[in-house]
Amino acid sequence: MFRLWGKIFKDNRMLQDTVICNGDYSMSRTAMIFDAVDQICYQFDLGHPVWLDATVGEFKRHDKARFTSDNFIESIDFDYLEIQVLEE
Repeated sequence: MFRLWGKIFKDNRMLQDTVICNGDYSMSRTAMIFDAVDQICYQFDLGHPVWLDATVGEFKRHDKARFTSDNFIESIDFDYLEIQVLEE
């Protein structure tokens, strides 16, 4: 089962977190990631972040990425949103 953990941090403290599970393996891994990020943003009432080249590279290397204020069009009241793939 594919699981993506989303966490919001401010001042090095986790404010909110959620785990999105997806067992639909007819979807590609990339589609499952984008779908899980959409669900995380919906649960946290956020706009969708922009995947910058640095964010994509970090995610490819570590299965983890941080979305800072540079990744969002609107202003955010936290330091960053972190996503991490949990063991599949």
